[in-house]
Amino acid sequence: MSEDIPQNVIEAIKAAAEDGRISCEKALELANELEAPTLLVGRALDFLEIKVTSCQLGCF
Repeated sequence: MSEDIPQNVIEAIKAAAEDGRISCEKALELANELEAPTLLVGRALDFLEIKVTSCQLGCF
């Protein structure tokens, strides 16, 4: 699965996550900064087993 996720997205998420978690707001900011679809960032988070916190939709 990681082969379809660009390495720069994986590295940016690893750098931004703390203790295996990242806020929804930060994940959306990363997607914007990287010009990556939010779905791709979400797939990368799943692949890296990083949990989303403080979901702006109230889902997590």
